[in-house]
Amino acid sequence: MASKPYNVAVVGYGMSAKVFHIPLLLALSSEFKLYGIVQRSPKPDDDASKDHPDTKSWRSIDEVYTDPEVDVVVLTTIPETHHSMCKAALEAGKHVVVEKPFVTTVAEADDLLAVAKKTGKLLTVYQNRRWDSDYLTLRKVLASGSLGEIIEFEVHYDRYRLETPPDGWKSRDAPGHGSIFDLGTHKIDQVYHTFGLPTKVTGLITTQRRHPREGGAHDSYTLLFQYPNALLVTVKTSLISAETEQLHFWVRGTEGSFKKFGVDVQEDQLKVGMRPGDEGFGVEPEGLYGSLTTVGEGGKMERKVYETVSPPTTYVEFYRLFAEALKGKGEVPVKAEDARDCLRIIEAAFVSSREERTVTL
Repeated sequence: MASKPYNVAVVGYGMSAKVFHIPLLLALSSEFKLYGIVQRSPKPDDDASKDHPDTKSWRSIDEVYTDPEVDVVVLTTIPETHHSMCKAALEAGKHVVVEKPFVTTVAEADDLLAVAKKTGKLLTVYQNRRWDSDYLTLRKVLASGSLGEIIEFEVHYDRYRLETPPDGWKSRDAPGHGSIFDLGTHKIDQVYHTFGLPTKVTGLITTQRRHPREGGAHDSYTLLFQYPNALLVTVKTSLISAETEQLHFWVRGTEGSFKKFGVDVQEDQLKVGMRPGDEGFGVEPEGLYGSLTTVGEGGKMERKVYETVSPPTTYVEFYRLFAEALKGKGEVPVKAEDARDCLRIIEAAFVSSREERTVTL
C-alpha cells in the first residue's frame, strides 16, 4: 500500500512560497500534500485561501505548531524570524525546511542543529541552486578532468540595477538582509558544495548605487576564498554591471577553462506560470550554453560550445530527495551543517571587510 503524503504547512505567502515551493510540492502530489498556508494579511488580489481553496488558511504560525496533522513546516518568512520559528516547529514535532539564508548567525545555526538532534526531526535549508542546470553542467565539466587541476574559480551574480528599489525587507539594513545574504548565499553554497570550507576569506562588502536608501543594506560584494594548493575562488555580485550577457562562471585549470554566461531559466519560467513537467521547463536555450577551451598537443588550444546538461534535473529534485529522507531512505537534500558553514564564511567576510584584513578559518 502506498504511503500517505506528508502534510505540509507553508509559512508566508510571498514570492518564495508562490514561485519556489508551492509549485514543486504540487508537482510531487504523491509525496506531499499542501495542507495549509500561513498568510498574515491577505489582500483582495493576494489571498492564499482563494488561490488554494482546498488548503487550510491560517493567520498565525502558532496554529501550525499545535496542529497534529502537520508533518512538515516550510518557512519562507524574513530571515530574522527563521531561528525562533524553526526552533518552535522542531520542538512541536515537525520536520522543517528553511528558506535561505538559513538564519542570521552561526550561533543561531548551532542552536537549531542541537534542537534538531534532540527532537529527532529533519532540518534542511532550501538551497535550490544546487540544481541549476548550468551549475550541474559545471560539475560535469569538473568531474571529467578536462580542465586539469583547478587554479581559479569565479562565480558572478551581476546585474544592472542603478536605481534603489522600493523599500522592502531585502533592502533594509537588518540581520540577514542585504545582497550577500540574498544572492550571495546561493553562490557561496555552490562553492562550498564543490570545494568545501576555504582556509582564508577576504571580503569587500559595500554599496555601489550612487544614491542608496538611508538605512539600507549593502548591495554588492567581492569575496576571495583561498584553498590549499593555491586554488583561488572569487564570488562576486555587482549591481552596476551594464552588460547584455552577464558572466556567471569562469573556471581556469592547468589544462583548460570553462566560461558560462547567463543564469538558470527555472526562476523566470516559474514566475510566468510554467510548472515542472511542462514541455521545456528547465531547458536552457543554446544561446546560453557555455564554452570549453582545452589545451592539446604542442599547446594548441581548442574552443568548443559545451551543451548544458539535458534533460535537466530541476528544483523538484530538492523535494524528491527530502521525501526520501522522510522515509529514512537517504539524507536531507541540503544539510543544515552546510548552511551553518556558509554562515561561517559570511561572518568572516564581514570581519574582513570591516577590519580590512584576511580572516583565517
